Amino acid sequence: MTAVRPDIAPKPAPEAAQFPAGFVWGAATAAYQVEGAATEDGRTPSIWDTFSRTPGKVHNGDTGDIAADHYHRYRDDVALMKRLGLTAYRFSVSWPRVQPTGRGPAVERGLDFYRRLVDELLEAGIAPVATLYHWDLPQDLEDAGGWPQRLTAERFADYAEIMAGALGDRVATWTTLNEPWCSAFLGYGSGVHAPGRTEPAAALRAAHHLNLAHGRAAGILRDRLPATAQISVTLNLHHVRPLTGGQADVDAARRIDAVGNRVFTGPMLSGAYPQDLLADTAHLVDWTELVRDGDLAAISTPVDVLGVNYYTPTLVSAPADGTGDSRDDGHGNSDHSPWPGSEHVAFHLAEGRKRTAMNWAIDPDGLYELLTDVSRDHPELPLMVTENGAAFDDYVSPEGRVADPERIAYLHGHLDAVRRAAADGVDVRGYFLWSLMDNFEWAYGYSKRFGAVYVDYATQRRTPKASAHWYADVIRRNALPTAPVTGLG
Repeated sequence: MTAVRPDIAPKPAPEAAQFPAGFVWGAATAAYQVEGAATEDGRTPSIWDTFSRTPGKVHNGDTGDIAADHYHRYRDDVALMKRLGLTAYRFSVSWPRVQPTGRGPAVERGLDFYRRLVDELLEAGIAPVATLYHWDLPQDLEDAGGWPQRLTAERFADYAEIMAGALGDRVATWTTLNEPWCSAFLGYGSGVHAPGRTEPAAALRAAHHLNLAHGRAAGILRDRLPATAQISVTLNLHHVRPLTGGQADVDAARRIDAVGNRVFTGPMLSGAYPQDLLADTAHLVDWTELVRDGDLAAISTPVDVLGVNYYTPTLVSAPADGTGDSRDDGHGNSDHSPWPGSEHVAFHLAEGRKRTAMNWAIDPDGLYELLTDVSRDHPELPLMVTENGAAFDDYVSPEGRVADPERIAYLHGHLDAVRRAAADGVDVRGYFLWSLMDNFEWAYGYSKRFGAVYVDYATQRRTPKASAHWYADVIRRNALPTAPVTGLG
């Protein structure tokens, strides 16, 4: 493992923009993307194991079988986190590693890995932030119908109780779900994510049952954990903008906001699904049958923190010819829409913006606007940026260094957006870089690199990129340089 090298760390600017005292500085990963050890210690297949083995679903036929081998190298990885100065590490638990069939007793060998990881983090002075679900549903539960089936939400509640019992004495912050929009609408709508189904009605049913799973799990965590524990959910809220101020474009934005955001924030934070969403999707599902007595009360179990993931805004319009094109919306190529009830919407790439390797427009103002909008709508709810980052075409130079000035510029702009939001009164308490290290990027396989640390997958050698050194300096000073640092090597 390569240590962080102070000799190539960027020099601090003479003036700096401070973050609030006690601001949490972290990085995030997900189990299937980094752990590997896909068949060890009792772990059984998840939907992503199955999906990645299905020809044509993942770039280059890549799988998460080895990934970044975090399962075996977690001690070195935690030592690297400590050198970077991280104060928190957001990881996810692999459901099939601890409860292989999604039902019944836990496998202690699987739980032991997370006990060891958490102990290592605490020893290093890094707060563990545990996410219960980051898309790796046990395949057995998908075989029984998956998230479109109500029983899956009840199984998730049982799983949450297992994890609370195993780690509740040492993990103070818990996240129920990561980006349920992706689980529901990319997994069951467009089919570009596992399990690869293309059923609009099933996607909406999955969304409700993910909401219910969150509520059931939040209630159990509240009952089982110490009173000081923080309970959260992480949403990839779409910062939706209409292409023009015309009524048709504004209505297109409303539709995407409904099925992209308010399908979750409505029941979770306000105890009700928005009426326009119900009307837009009434031809697909019978909401009066789907939502049962007591569901909304469970789903709206209060959370202590809302996690917000942001990468790029969403620009939409009404299509000129009356038909929509949802294939160029930043969520993978598919002939099927991930936006049920909003198929007749056109998506656009913002002009005049630099782009990441994902072809996502770089727009820090979108993050500032998103944070301020959420704070305005829910002023009493603390926020945490739980994912933000960018993929670029990184490589190791002959001198063994990774220069990524584009990522540094990206991070500088987005961290400044967070700082500005905090200065303007938004209660934003921390930032988690996506991602700690290069990893399996879902349907893109290993072709996209989001990490601050470069991973050579053939050797598993870790090399901190220039952005890792830059981020470490920001953390050390709890402040942002007044200008981006570029040209680092």
